[in-house]
Amino acid sequence: MTSARSALSELRVLEIGDLPAGALCARMFADFGADVVKLEPSTGDPGRLIAPLINTGEGEGEGAFFSFLNTRKRSALLSREALANLLVEADVLIDSLSPAQRQELGVDHSALATSNPCLVIAAMSWFGDDGPYSEFSGSDAVCRALAGGTQLVGPNEGPPTALYDYQAGLVGGLTAFISTLSSVQAPLRRGRRLELPLFDAAITLADYNVALSWATNGLDERWGVNRFSPNFPLGIYRCKSGWVGVTVVTPVQWRTFCSMLGVEDLGSDPRFVERSGRLQCADELEARFVSRFLEKTAEEWFSLALQRMLPLVVVPSIEELLNTPEHRRREVFETIRHGSRTHEQPASPLRLQGTPPLRGGSVPAACADEARWRESSQPRAEVPLDRGDSRAPLAGIRVVDLSMGWAGPLATRHFAELGADVVKVEACQYPDWWRGVDDRAIVFEQRLYEKSPYFNVLSRSKRGITLDLTTEEGRQLVKALVKDADVVIDNYSAGVLSKLGLDYVDLKQANPEIIMLSMPAFGTDGPWRECRAYGSTLEQASGLPMVAGRPEDPPSMVHIAYGDPIGGLHAASALLVALFHKQRTGCGQRIILSQVECMMSMAAPWIVEQSANGCVVDRMGTRHPHHAPHGFYRCMGKDEWLLVAVTDDVKWLQLCEVIARPDLASDSTLATAAGRRGALPRIDDVIAAWTATRTPQMAMEELQRAGVPAGVSRRPLELLNDPHLKARGFWQWIDRELVGLHPQPSPPYRDSLETLPPLRPAPTLGQFNHEVLSDLLGLDKTQIDALQEAGVIGDRAVRPEFRKSRAASGRST
Repeated sequence: MTSARSALSELRVLEIGDLPAGALCARMFADFGADVVKLEPSTGDPGRLIAPLINTGEGEGEGAFFSFLNTRKRSALLSREALANLLVEADVLIDSLSPAQRQELGVDHSALATSNPCLVIAAMSWFGDDGPYSEFSGSDAVCRALAGGTQLVGPNEGPPTALYDYQAGLVGGLTAFISTLSSVQAPLRRGRRLELPLFDAAITLADYNVALSWATNGLDERWGVNRFSPNFPLGIYRCKSGWVGVTVVTPVQWRTFCSMLGVEDLGSDPRFVERSGRLQCADELEARFVSRFLEKTAEEWFSLALQRMLPLVVVPSIEELLNTPEHRRREVFETIRHGSRTHEQPASPLRLQGTPPLRGGSVPAACADEARWRESSQPRAEVPLDRGDSRAPLAGIRVVDLSMGWAGPLATRHFAELGADVVKVEACQYPDWWRGVDDRAIVFEQRLYEKSPYFNVLSRSKRGITLDLTTEEGRQLVKALVKDADVVIDNYSAGVLSKLGLDYVDLKQANPEIIMLSMPAFGTDGPWRECRAYGSTLEQASGLPMVAGRPEDPPSMVHIAYGDPIGGLHAASALLVALFHKQRTGCGQRIILSQVECMMSMAAPWIVEQSANGCVVDRMGTRHPHHAPHGFYRCMGKDEWLLVAVTDDVKWLQLCEVIARPDLASDSTLATAAGRRGALPRIDDVIAAWTATRTPQMAMEELQRAGVPAGVSRRPLELLNDPHLKARGFWQWIDRELVGLHPQPSPPYRDSLETLPPLRPAPTLGQFNHEVLSDLLGLDKTQIDALQEAGVIGDRAVRPEFRKSRAASGRST
């Protein structure tokens, strides 16, 4: 393993339990040098046997996903004695044990507050400590179904089509790392227990859809494979060789797309100017342009799109992804030893330039290490213990937020929810594009841009100001803000901030200790630096579509814009690592976060499988390599579905009892998952006949009472009335100017010290101009009024033609 400096090397992290989310959280600590000890039972973590399996030498095989999740850790035998010895000096306990397992091992979170008052506990579970689902049996797919992540994916006629595993665990692990490291890095640490339900974390992927459906008062529908409202075209198309991923949003992009494909008449047709009109006519439009893609290779179309600044990318197979020259140049993959063999896997995408993540290393053999902490060559830092009033973990931290859209604002939303002061900077001339891109006069006259539901859910709890960064005054004021800030985040196109004199070199002169994170789609150097991308583009380029969907489908997407929330969670994680380092050394640093590399973690099991085995298994839709049966079953009502996951042979017997089929339970050929896989069509028919007589909620509750993992495939809007979320007060109703009361999801973590600040509504444009410019920068009323008169600040968006007239008059540069 190699590293210049390891930012978290002073930390001792103990991992117990077998949820993949807990393993990923612990692995991210290990990536930056923490001493991570994983305690496993004598039989080994069950994840070691989860497919896809890879050859680790000497005739042995272990799980590809396990390999990715457990690199750079040590493994010791799980016992009461080991736990007692390690917990005395641990900084972090990542615990995904069940309550029964904790009781058996004597793990008492309340007692640990006395024996180790600085300990931060990440208590991870499928559904949390209380509420109607708290004792439900979970699985990755069940969790995603209930969280609104499956119902909108797949063919229009159904059933929904979801990846069978891995995704909720990865989102949950990232969320756990954010909340846990923020608590560990607090300058005055106080031990706390963080409750981290994977269900709550998975809802982050549905924020957009819930907000949009609530605002439009309508249930979204499943539009078909690779179709997601409200955009079109948003899909994957076959070429002369290979596949391309397309996302077209704006009218300009649509005209350019049609021109590139030689169907200019479609680009000028007024019916298709707006994306909603295109989606309604998707079949008609695809009949015109799909065949055009067959005239060139995917690489040729990608080259043409780069010239036209269109969001279009090659959709690679996993093998092609590993062999992509640009990824090789950027060293996107690392080599890991597992057993006596090596393989490649995605390296950490958190590219901190001052304290880079470790590369290389190995996967530990089960229980091969002693249950003790490593001896440190340097004395461990003494962390002051906060014995006064509880404080939010990031209280006193200030973030200057120059990001827009989804990914960057999600990262800073986490900072705001954890107590940081986030100052969001927009311009009246160019507000956050998630306020909308509609240039009609009525939008400006009635301030309809303030009603954007997805802006309001992503920018809550922040202070918003406006500054025209094309003016010298605006640029100087940003530098003044940065002078006393800890973090700057941006997602501008490559070269924009440099042209404005606001890149890292410039901002470091204003504040030598500043941490600055930029999140380009494909890095800031190389031939792809100018590639335009949305979250969907990143998913298309990540390799994930080639392993998702049914065998008969084209490469399939699993989310409208998966890359955005995944990029945002990685960005928050990277910033917290840098902040931990800064608070101990006073050193800031630069972070370049390539969002496509973040997305590759979602395809990691198959990337490891391809590297180790030379191939990946065929796509299996919602079937599962271990769980049988596993899939969606139609229930009473229109387009109502239930996800059932029989995770072991005991669950199979429990299922047979619930559906009153003792004949199936006594059939010896169905006693094992292997036997059941050979009879799935017959089994599916039996289960479907049973679910057809019940609503999905009724069916889920009957199965769960018997211990069978099952979850309603919820539409995102239906989450507002989910009984578990309502019982736990997950939805908070907040009042906001021009919107009124509207629902907001709670943070996906609960703090035992109850230090998280209350949620506040998203700022209206320029709402905090006077407060921030006066209180933080010391400007008086005369100076602020002059800035308003000059158009440097303001509280109303400016129409495009007015922007042009201002530029022509010389009032902005």
